Amino acid sequence: MSTLPTPEDLAAFQAAVGDVVPLKTERRVLHEPPKPRPRPRQRELDESQAVAESLHGPLEIDDLLAIGEAEAYLRPGLSRSVLRDLRRGRWAIQDHIDLHGMNRYQAHEEVSLFLSASAASGKRCLRIVHGRGHGSPGRQGVLRLLVKSWLARSRHVLAFCHAAACDGGEGALWVLLQAVRPRLPRR
Repeated sequence: MSTLPTPEDLAAFQAAVGDVVPLKTERRVLHEPPKPRPRPRQRELDESQAVAESLHGPLEIDDLLAIGEAEAYLRPGLSRSVLRDLRRGRWAIQDHIDLHGMNRYQAHEEVSLFLSASAASGKRCLRIVHGRGHGSPGRQGVLRLLVKSWLARSRHVLAFCHAAACDGGEGALWVLLQAVRPRLPRR
């Protein structure tokens, strides 16, 4: 069995394609690379909207009851001594922020940035002054409730409690952040 074409095969091929004219370059179909897999855009939009609503939307009654007028918060699984030490002032306040005069959107942005920057710089104990709500409509401390809710949801926060009277009392919180583990260089 021969792999080379015989003269008869070549003559038959020439007779079959003799009148064929090559296509012009601009009319050729180019092979396209495969298209990327579709992204679940609607699911991404729904998830981002749900996050925005949870951060900026009205608080649900369950949220208010869960955090509400709680005197303190301790991340589940931690020893109560962590909160006791925080309440007794055994941690030195390393930085603070004052939210007076801010609306809830501004305050949320400031608290988020403050927590991230403090955690990144290795600070452990913070004071957040949210006020007592005397300047709010109905003299209700809106930021007071919101800040507690935001802190309880933050991955950086281990515990928080009302500050001592000299540091703002009911109008401020002492916040304990988790320690940042130094990253070792990869080899």
